[in-house]
Amino acid sequence: MICHLIDATPEALPIWPVTKSGLARWCKEQGAAKAQWVASCGFEAKPEKFLLVPGEGGRLSGVLLGMAAEPDLWAYAGLPTALPAGAYQIAGRLSKPEATAAALGWALGTYAFNRYREKPSKQPALLVWPAGADRHHVERSVTAIQMVRDLVNTPAGDLGPAELAEAAEALAAAHSAKVDMIVGDDLLARNFPLIHAVGRASTRAPRLVDFTWGKAAHPKVTLVGKGVCFDSGGLDIKPSSGMALMKKDMGGAATVLGLASMIMAAGIPVRLRVLVPAVENSIAGNAFRPGDVLRSRQGSTVEIGNTDAEGRLILADALAAADDEAPELLIDCATLTGAARVALGPDLPALFADDDDFVADLARHGKAQCDPHWRLPLYAPYRAMMDSKIADINNAGEGGMAGAVTAALFLKDFVHKARTWAHFDLYAWNQKARSGRPAGGEAMMLRALFALIAERYGK
Repeated sequence: MICHLIDATPEALPIWPVTKSGLARWCKEQGAAKAQWVASCGFEAKPEKFLLVPGEGGRLSGVLLGMAAEPDLWAYAGLPTALPAGAYQIAGRLSKPEATAAALGWALGTYAFNRYREKPSKQPALLVWPAGADRHHVERSVTAIQMVRDLVNTPAGDLGPAELAEAAEALAAAHSAKVDMIVGDDLLARNFPLIHAVGRASTRAPRLVDFTWGKAAHPKVTLVGKGVCFDSGGLDIKPSSGMALMKKDMGGAATVLGLASMIMAAGIPVRLRVLVPAVENSIAGNAFRPGDVLRSRQGSTVEIGNTDAEGRLILADALAAADDEAPELLIDCATLTGAARVALGPDLPALFADDDDFVADLARHGKAQCDPHWRLPLYAPYRAMMDSKIADINNAGEGGMAGAVTAALFLKDFVHKARTWAHFDLYAWNQKARSGRPAGGEAMMLRALFALIAERYGK
C-alpha cells in the first residue's frame, strides 16, 4: 500500500464526483430521499466541497464530491484527512489521466511531516486504486514529492550540507548512479572557488555532490540545484524576519533530487547528471566580504556587491561544470530572489529561458499537470546593471530593480555550450494549507518538468 491507496475491498464506500451542472441529474438517479438530503444541506457541488450521504439505519452510504468542470489534480486531495476513517472508492468510470490524477491527488493529500511530533497526525482514509490509474507514475511521483517536502521541512540544525549530501548519495545509490563528492578545501583543489567561498565560514564544510546515471550515449540532461541549507545573509546579515524560513533555501536542491528520482525510477533513457552545491552561508572571521573579488570556475572574476546574493555564486560554479559537457538540456532550480516572489507571488515559479519551443512545451505540460509557472524575460540590456568597475561582473544588480531578471542574467554568464538552458526561481513553500498542499515545503515544477522530459526522451 502506498499513501493509503489499496486494492479493491467490499467495505469501500462510494465517492460520487459531480459537477454543479450534473447535481440535479445525480439527485434524480439516486432517488427522493438523497435528493432531499442534498437540498436540506444546501450542497451545491462547488469544487472540493463534499457531503456525507446517510443510508439505512443512520449508516454512511457514501460521499458526494463537488468537481470543477476542468480536470483538477487536487479535486480529491482534501478528502483523506477530512473523511471518517475507512475505505472509499470512486463511483463511475474515469479516463486513465483522470484516474491517475485522482490517485495522485489522494496520495498527496495524506502527507504529513511528523518527524518532530510525539503523536503523529490522524490516520487518513483509504482509497481503492481507481481503475486504469498508472500506478507506477503515482508511486514514483509520490515518492519524489514526499522526499522534496521532507527535505525542505527539516530544520537546518538537522539538515546541513553533510545531511543534504547524504540524501543525494542515498538517492544515487538506490539507482546505482556514480557519485563524486568534493568537500571542504578540496573544492579549491578541484576548481570550485565560489562554492568554497560562500560556505567556508560555517563549521559545516561546503561540498559539491555530482552524480551521473544512465548510458553515456544517451542524450545529456543535467540538473543543478541550489543547496544553501541555511542563509544568514553572511556579513550583509539578514534581519531576523528574513531568516525565519531560511531552512528552505535548499529548496532548489531538493527539487532537482526529486526530479532525478522520478527520471531514474521511470528508466528514461537519458544520461542524467545532477549537481548539488551544498553550503551554509554563515558569519565568521573568514567569511567572504562585500567588495571582495572572487575568481569563478570558468575564470571570470566576480565583485561581491552583497554577501546575501550567495545562491547565484554557488550555482555559477556548478553551472560552469555542467556546461563543460554541452548537455542537450540544462536545468537549474533555486530559491533565488525575493524579487521573483514580489512579481509572481508564492505559487508561480519564474522561468527564464531563451528556447521558445522548450517554453511552449513546458507551458502545455504545466497546465496538464496542474503545475503552474510563469515566464519572465532574460532582458539583455539589464546585464549592464551588474557591471563592475574592477571585475568582470558584480553579483548584485545596481539599484535593486528587476532583481529576478538580473539574477538570471548573472547565471547566464556561466552557460555557453548547453543546447537549452532553463532557470527556475521558485519558492518551494506553501504559505497556507490547501487540499493536498499542507503549509510548508513544496515540490514545484516537478510534475511539469518530468512530463516534458518523459515526452522528449522517453522510450
